[in-house]
Amino acid sequence: MATKSSIEWTEMTWNPVTGCTKISQGCKNCYANRMALRLQAMGAPRYKSGFKPTVHFDLLDIPKTWKKPRTIFVNSMSDLFHEEIPTSFILRVFETMRDCPQHTFQVLTKRSKRLLELGRSIEWPSNVWMGVSVENSQVTDRVKDLAKVPAKVRFLSCEPLLGPLENIPLNGIHWVIVGGESGPKARPMMASWAESIQSQCETHDVPFFFKQWGGVRKHKTGRLLLGRTFDEMPSISGLVQIAC
Repeated sequence: MATKSSIEWTEMTWNPVTGCTKISQGCKNCYANRMALRLQAMGAPRYKSGFKPTVHFDLLDIPKTWKKPRTIFVNSMSDLFHEEIPTSFILRVFETMRDCPQHTFQVLTKRSKRLLELGRSIEWPSNVWMGVSVENSQVTDRVKDLAKVPAKVRFLSCEPLLGPLENIPLNGIHWVIVGGESGPKARPMMASWAESIQSQCETHDVPFFFKQWGGVRKHKTGRLLLGRTFDEMPSISGLVQIAC
């Protein structure tokens, strides 16, 4: 449940929680759901319940065994702030991340309301980057919720980008990732949508990372935007802590 990752903006994945439920359009073709059902069919013990949210206490301390500093995406197969995940378990995950200052942990959620509810009571270590998924203009309230959370680095994952995002409230946001949907039945991303977000990030001096165009065969569509690759990452020095 901890593996090297092919995701362009991270190195490893760590999944002390697996399983989720769909809450918005970005979830429609969820890759984690497909993978979980495939693993269930293969008899993988951690997926005997398919994609039902499940906590794995025995995986909580895995990052402590890695001495070399790594960038770790937390719960690529779930959502840490899912309503079925006990608050006590979420706090245990944060305890592990605090105990591993050599690593950088990237946490991503669509459940920004619960994040905001719990966020001010969490002790946020500087090595935890907190993000929300923003796939279209219907869910931009997630950005406003995130901006109120006292994480050292706050980021947006606009993937799969399903529509234009104009006038994103980038105050207090330190990084933006954009990517098109990939895999079976992938929905298309318009170039103008990605270019607009890149322009907004440039105007607000926010690092911009273009992950992919996506599609059924994403290796053929590549990562070039405006004739170049964008691999910008946030710097943790001098960041604004809480948005006004």
